[in-house]
Amino acid sequence: MDEKDGFEEFYRTTRQRVVMVLYALGGDLAEAQDAAQEAYVRAWQRWSQISGYDDPEAWVRTVGYRLLVNRWRKIRNGLVAYRRHGPQPAVGPPSENTVALVAALRQLPAEQRQTVVLHHLADLSVDEIAEQTDTPSGTVKARLARGRKALAALLDATLPEEVGNA
Repeated sequence: MDEKDGFEEFYRTTRQRVVMVLYALGGDLAEAQDAAQEAYVRAWQRWSQISGYDDPEAWVRTVGYRLLVNRWRKIRNGLVAYRRHGPQPAVGPPSENTVALVAALRQLPAEQRQTVVLHHLADLSVDEIAEQTDTPSGTVKARLARGRKALAALLDATLPEEVGNA
């Protein structure tokens, strides 16, 4: 019997028991199944070592339990953060202007769009954009000018008259 066959037999004979122990410890069958599956994957990756243990099933149970504990901690930490900061404020649908701006930005060439967004939305200077994009400052200035001009033309065509002239 090779190593793989040994693992398959081990898995078949211990899986249900490991899942039931983890279920009893955690109280959630789906979480227990997920933790057991991950523990068996880790056991498979180290099977040449783990198969020599006196009780490989104990190793899988321990790993599964630690995975459950890590998940509980993650959930608990999320709840603590939620209690500390409260729910996120509800965000309404985007305005007509926002939709028009995004649509217009999508029509710009990628380099112009990137430059306009970094300058006007991320508040980066021309030199910061040049450094971040590994582009000469003159090229950034040209892309910014062309992008603004193209964006203005696109927005004039799509925005209502009173917004376009404001």
